[in-house]
Amino acid sequence: MSAAADADTISADAMLDDLRTLVEIESPSLDLHALQTSAEVLAGMIERLLGRPATLIDSAAGPHVHWSGGGTPRVLLLGHHDTVFPIGALAARPFTVADGRVTGPGVFDMLAGIVQALHGLATLDDLSGVELLFSADEEVGSGASRELIEERARACGAVLVLEPSADGGALKTGRKGCGTFDVLVRGRASHAGLEPEKGVNALVEVAHQVLAIDRLGRPDVGTTVTPTVANVGTADNVVPAQGRIKVDVRVESADEKDRVEAAMAGLRPVDPDSTIEVSGAINRPPMPESASVTLMPLAEAVAPGIEGYAVGGGSDGNFTAAIGVPTLDGLGAVGGGAHADHEFVVVDTMPDRARLIAGLVEQLSAR
Repeated sequence: MSAAADADTISADAMLDDLRTLVEIESPSLDLHALQTSAEVLAGMIERLLGRPATLIDSAAGPHVHWSGGGTPRVLLLGHHDTVFPIGALAARPFTVADGRVTGPGVFDMLAGIVQALHGLATLDDLSGVELLFSADEEVGSGASRELIEERARACGAVLVLEPSADGGALKTGRKGCGTFDVLVRGRASHAGLEPEKGVNALVEVAHQVLAIDRLGRPDVGTTVTPTVANVGTADNVVPAQGRIKVDVRVESADEKDRVEAAMAGLRPVDPDSTIEVSGAINRPPMPESASVTLMPLAEAVAPGIEGYAVGGGSDGNFTAAIGVPTLDGLGAVGGGAHADHEFVVVDTMPDRARLIAGLVEQLSAR
């Protein structure tokens, strides 16, 4: 059966059943027991739909799921089975289908993308050259999967990333590089009422550093440097001895990556009696729009009128694009609210996204 098969071949109801299965497992990053269960169930789903067994690849962050259709590798479908939601989120927000939307922890980012890909591939007679890789740690930086992702991307020569779509179902043709920095400020505690002068106030130093960090952004060239979390202080009558700042960074170029990393490393305390330690890096390199230049026309041929543009968020597609492998992202679910309590997928779009994946794979396999 080809990707042009009748629309009735791909059932939204069947996809919703499989999506419910994955969502109701709950698979938060770094929960090794939950991720083991998720990987095993996902591997069984792959074998049921595609007819060949998948392999679980153990890592310190949990098992990655790899599948091959055999033959010479030609295209890698890339995703992740970990989510940002903790165990128990399902009890508060159970899997629900209502008013044309499906909701529940992880539906949009990115369990529906996995299910759509599997059901799309199941319509194809020949899956030789096709590989699937679903990592266990994308939401926490892909430290345990990056090497494997890059290896399989090089072997396949083209990557389709099953992350959620951009607004309105658009594909993602480029991404900013991104990373997180941690700034640890140390001062000295003292009694805030009796002898505040004997302390070194980490909160005041944190305030200085937040303002300095905020000035590092350059929106004119696409660089954002955003202090996002600050933790400092223990009690209202104690001069705080320690504080911590988390910083989110997004860049469009390697030059800006180098500039921001150097500036963060060069932070110095305003109060000479305090100290600063900076850790972290821009661990996902930018994904230039040139990475998708050969693949976007194929998507447009399969789904005329589909759009694509660059976005600020990062994915494992950043890694594959950075090593020179053609990469097209945002091929997953259409919906919204990634990482939020209102996360949702538009049900009626699921069969079309499955057909889009099947059509792309068919074209890439034939090259």
